[in-house]
Amino acid sequence: MLGVVNLDKPVGPTSHDMVALLRRLTGDRRIGHAGTLDPLASGVLPILVGAATRFSEELTGGRKRYQATIRLGATSVTDDGEGPITPTAVDVPDDPAIHAALARMVGTFEQLPPAFSARKLGGRTAHRVARAGDSLALQPREVVVDALEVLDIARGAAGTDVTIDLHCGPGTYVRSIARDLGQALGCGGYLAALRRTEAAGLRVEDAIRPEHLEALREQGRLAEAILPVAKLLPLPHVQLSDHEVGRFRNGSRVAVRDLPRAGRLAVFDPREELVGIGSVAGGQLQPEKVIQGQGPA
Repeated sequence: MLGVVNLDKPVGPTSHDMVALLRRLTGDRRIGHAGTLDPLASGVLPILVGAATRFSEELTGGRKRYQATIRLGATSVTDDGEGPITPTAVDVPDDPAIHAALARMVGTFEQLPPAFSARKLGGRTAHRVARAGDSLALQPREVVVDALEVLDIARGAAGTDVTIDLHCGPGTYVRSIARDLGQALGCGGYLAALRRTEAAGLRVEDAIRPEHLEALREQGRLAEAILPVAKLLPLPHVQLSDHEVGRFRNGSRVAVRDLPRAGRLAVFDPREELVGIGSVAGGQLQPEKVIQGQGPA
């Protein structure tokens, strides 16, 4: 099997748990995912099957969309509902102030990752260091928020819940947005709920829940859930002849007419099956990643 499963990860399991599920269902150890979701998050988790694992970098690095609920009026050590959570006893500002603060978070800006994150410094992982009672001096990184829409503001005894629709680039921490919103308003905030609605060109409306995958496996129809990875690669396409495909698969540069001056391309054979990814150098196509004739991709 070769391709991508658009999995609707439920709240609770880790992304690695979902990888283990697909390994069991497919019998293939070559299973990965494109973009981790925390246990408390749900939604689109692209699962890569077989040689599709080679394209994790390309599928992880695209734009993403989330529906997130930020709870104002408290802080969390983890910046999400995992906690511990501490109420701030500070009044949450009115709705126009919340809208104004969120509007300032659209665009390109420096964002500090959460203390409990997978970021590494000096070979040490932030969340492991934090759980040991220490912290890493993580540096802010540039992120891009393309759009942010407030869907709802609900005030209750537990706090004020602000639900947003967020479009953002790779590397953006929604937990950090929740934390920073609370700091900007002076009342504290953390991420109470998160659902990824789009990633790697996949939508949550089309995603398959784990129990559905189990049922398909029992019916001998699991292949129906595996999508061609070729359609999801965010790269321009180039088609080679059979002779050129042979050279490309053997690691040789291929001279192809009408190539761009530079950049990376998804490479296809005459039957429009994915062969791999190449980069343009000196008017020739240099192989980067190659699929060795494993059937439809």
